[in-house]
Amino acid sequence: MKLFGEKAVRRILMVTAFSALSGLLLIALFILNEGLPFIFKYGIKEFLFSSDWYPHLGKFGIYPMIVASLWVTLGAMIVGAPLGVFGAIFLSEYTPRPVMKIIKPTIELLAAIPSVVYGFIGVMVLAPIIRANFGGPGLSLLAASIILGIMILPTVISISIDSILAVPQSYREGSYALGATTWQTTHMVTIKASKSGIIASIILGLGRAIGETMAVIMVAGNSVNIPNTPLDSVRTLTANIALEMSYATGMHRQALFATGVVLLIVIIILNSLASVAIRKRMVKR
Repeated sequence: MKLFGEKAVRRILMVTAFSALSGLLLIALFILNEGLPFIFKYGIKEFLFSSDWYPHLGKFGIYPMIVASLWVTLGAMIVGAPLGVFGAIFLSEYTPRPVMKIIKPTIELLAAIPSVVYGFIGVMVLAPIIRANFGGPGLSLLAASIILGIMILPTVISISIDSILAVPQSYREGSYALGATTWQTTHMVTIKASKSGIIASIILGLGRAIGETMAVIMVAGNSVNIPNTPLDSVRTLTANIALEMSYATGMHRQALFATGVVLLIVIIILNSLASVAIRKRMVKR
């Protein structure tokens, strides 16, 4: 009976695991099936590098949205990555363990806040501040970057803390025995030993930023143009899909699925890089 029970549980777990993988595979195949034919029909160069997005005229160039997505993501990383990594270092190396064990779960809870809440704060608080102090419409590349930078903090901080805490205590003790200070030990030993995990946290935060939709729609301004300054309104790839899918038909709908293909490829690349970084950390252990 015990052996039968173990086999039954194993089969149930296997079916559950393959069900989840099958669902992801079907979603990916559906997006590729809907989007790839349009890309090859319309032309890869014309689709990716044209600046003309006029669906009613049959023009579907997503270059301005690619540039906007890259700039917004880069801005988010400039805001979120240093704050996240420095926060993780402070919490793991300078904060008492009992305090850190309270603060870390609290920070992780921030990831559960709906993105629309961040977007609402951006519209009501951040955009007016930008408008009053720097000019422009307020709803801009700068606002989207700041909001996304805050949104990725839980991911970067949580994974970075886990990576730093995974460094054997003997590394720190050996450094202290040689006369190094706490900062010298942290800088020269702990951070270097956990570097691959920290890089993985930044890459995962990058994937979160480039795939975010609702908050970006609310604070970016949604103008289809190549930004010249951080104060310009922009529209990202994800925002374009969300804004136009409800009424798109024909080639317009196919173009939006093709945009999804571009996003899917970018996310796969970023997740693969994160997996490689995490694997390197495991090998070093």
